Amino acid sequence: MKKLIFSIIILFGQDFRAQEQLTLEKCYALVEKNYPLAKQNNLLQNQSELEAIVLAKDKLPKISFHAQASYQSDVTQVPFSMPNVTIEPLNKDQYRATLDINQLIYNGGTIKAQTQLKATQIKSQQQVAIVNIYQLKSQVNQYYFGLLLSQERQELLQAKKVLLEEKSKEIQTAVKFGAVLPASEQVIEAEIININQQLSDITLEQMKLWKNLELLSGQVFHPTTILSQPTHFETERSGIRPELVLYDLQNQQVEAAQKVIETTHAPKLNAFLQGGYGNPALNMLNNSFETFYMTGLRLNWTLFEWNKTKKEKEVLELSKQIILTEKETFEVNQNRQLNEYNFEIEKINAQLKSDLEIIQLREKIVRSAEAQMKNGVITSSDYLNEVTHLFESKINEKTHHIQLLLAKANYQIISGI
Repeated sequence: MKKLIFSIIILFGQDFRAQEQLTLEKCYALVEKNYPLAKQNNLLQNQSELEAIVLAKDKLPKISFHAQASYQSDVTQVPFSMPNVTIEPLNKDQYRATLDINQLIYNGGTIKAQTQLKATQIKSQQQVAIVNIYQLKSQVNQYYFGLLLSQERQELLQAKKVLLEEKSKEIQTAVKFGAVLPASEQVIEAEIININQQLSDITLEQMKLWKNLELLSGQVFHPTTILSQPTHFETERSGIRPELVLYDLQNQQVEAAQKVIETTHAPKLNAFLQGGYGNPALNMLNNSFETFYMTGLRLNWTLFEWNKTKKEKEVLELSKQIILTEKETFEVNQNRQLNEYNFEIEKINAQLKSDLEIIQLREKIVRSAEAQMKNGVITSSDYLNEVTHLFESKINEKTHHIQLLLAKANYQIISGI
């Protein structure tokens, strides 16, 4: 009994999966969530936080230890002598160990500028990942609408097969009573075999498309998943392509680099403290080990650097101009592509109107051909030709319909909607 219940649960579970519905928007969301590149944004954010911590460490005191033992060929000596005073010469072997503490007081805002530069660099890298993932939407469209079209063709071929199987039964009866020749039945059977072959090809094509969609989305789909046809598309260009955001971020990155250059040659003020133990210590005339210390301020300022800063700024200005030309080029290409898709949409709409008229005429022709075949006026081959023309017209109509949906979906992607 338990096995039976378990089997029923499994059966209904499979049935439920088979009826799962998938939308184009869900595919986009799955790609944005599961594509390996999507994980990069969190990694880059963690990297940005760590780099900010590293740069902040430069504000803390730096402590270093130094030790030295040396032997020198000569030492400083007093060039005169005094009565009753003995001055011992310095030892040629000398020893010193020091502990140095340096504290940054002022550096012109270099650390702050470097932190801002790192932050803009990370944002640019994150946006690059967003751009690459966004561009995958075009591939998702190809796979999704390719599956939609193959499913439509599959349904039409199945309908054609059912129709011909019914006609085959009628012809078999007619052959049995000698009303028609056996060749009429064979023509229909050959076409049914041909349809089965086409259905097999469609199944393999669907398997390939499903696999590609699974690789992009990181999701496993049931082969009989129902694909929903999009019914609403935005026509107004209210969105912003992520590439345009990237260009703005790259421009901000250049500006942040300019600020770093401005602070690089600013004066640097540090406080220092040195404590040590050595022989000799600070008193060079004392040949004994002593402790000592020294404290004070240290100022470093490059007064002349041969216009290096000016040239570096000029380089960055050229970088900003390059980014601007890339942005303008992108916008020109974007407008060109949108214009092409507008014409494509208009053309397909006109084709769809003609398709409906052709289908109506072909249906009338098939009904007439069916009556003529029953009366022996035409052969089954003639009837089959008209049925094939009808279903080709229906396939053309479905193809144009899916192409229209694909064109509108691509238009949205190019617009950034």
